[in-house]
Amino acid sequence: MLNDQTNLIGNKVQLRDIQLDDFLELYQLTYGEEKPEWKNWDAPYFPLKPISFEEFQEGMRERIEDTIEPRTRMIIQSNNEIIGIVSYYWEHKPSNWLEIGIVIYKPDYWNGGFGTESLRLWIQYLFIEFSLVRIGLTTWSGNVRMMKVAEKLGMKLEGQIRKCRLHDGIYYDSIRMGILREEWNEKKLGDNAISLRRMERD
Repeated sequence: MLNDQTNLIGNKVQLRDIQLDDFLELYQLTYGEEKPEWKNWDAPYFPLKPISFEEFQEGMRERIEDTIEPRTRMIIQSNNEIIGIVSYYWEHKPSNWLEIGIVIYKPDYWNGGFGTESLRLWIQYLFIEFSLVRIGLTTWSGNVRMMKVAEKLGMKLEGQIRKCRLHDGIYYDSIRMGILREEWNEKKLGDNAISLRRMERD
């Protein structure tokens, strides 16, 4: 595991590295309920396939011990409580095409600005760590909250594939949104994230 721990602090949330002690709580947040409410919004057209804690633990250990690149996932914490996860993945690494994601597991933290601030910190962190031209986010037309959060952060609609996501007998659109580095810098949305991150690194 990296000795250099990352800790990003905003007004409402803190993003921090995942630790071994977090595994059980993260597992319970993800798989503790048969039909969790958060899954109704996070790509519900893909079923949540239960796995054992041992499988989950092995996968998480591999992620946090990867020293080649910054963590692909970080915990969202508020008032010392784990409330969600932010993540990224490479759609096409040779082109620097990176996509981000977020899950707020606890409904009590929906609609309160927690997701917006988490993604603001996350986007700024990734623009610092990688020489990215843009950052993208993919969602679906049924998740109106996610689209509004992306718009608040300056993301633009870049693509809309109509009626390609089937959920509960209804077809929804796939939504592609993104923001360019120069657009992000113009909005100055990440200024606090830069200084706070540098202060919190060991």
